[in-house]
Amino acid sequence: MLNNVIEVVAAIIERDGEYLITQRSATAVLPLLWEFPGGRVEPGESKEAALVREVEHRIGLTVVVSECVGDNLHSYDGHDVHITLYACQLPAGCQPHAKSVGQVRWVQSDKLDDYEFPPADQDSMYKLLNLYQ
Repeated sequence: MLNNVIEVVAAIIERDGEYLITQRSATAVLPLLWEFPGGRVEPGESKEAALVREVEHRIGLTVVVSECVGDNLHSYDGHDVHITLYACQLPAGCQPHAKSVGQVRWVQSDKLDDYEFPPADQDSMYKLLNLYQ
C-alpha cells in the first residue's frame, strides 16, 4: 500500500554566502528542529503560491520565487513528504523575523550540518549542497 504524499515547499534564500534557516516552534511537529522556511501546499494551490504564503507566515516577508532548484521524496512511517526547493529572494533592505517560528538564522553552507534538521529536510539539505558546490 502506498503512503499518503504530503506536498511541501521550501525557500532557499541566500545572502552573502549564507542561507536562511528557521527553527520550528516548541509546539510544532518535530519541535525545535531547523529547516528552510516553507510549509505545506494546500489542495488547489500552486507550489509557488504556497511558498509565498508559508514564508510570509513564518518570517513576515513576501519572497520573490525564482526557479526550482531541486526536490526530494522522504518516507516516514505512514506518509511520504515530497519537498520542492525554490531559490527565493527577500525584498531589498528587509530583514526576516521569527513571526511563527522559534528563531531565524543566517548560516554558511559549511555550517548547516551543525543544525539538526528533520529527516526529509536533511536529505534536501544534502541535495542542495551538491547543487551549489
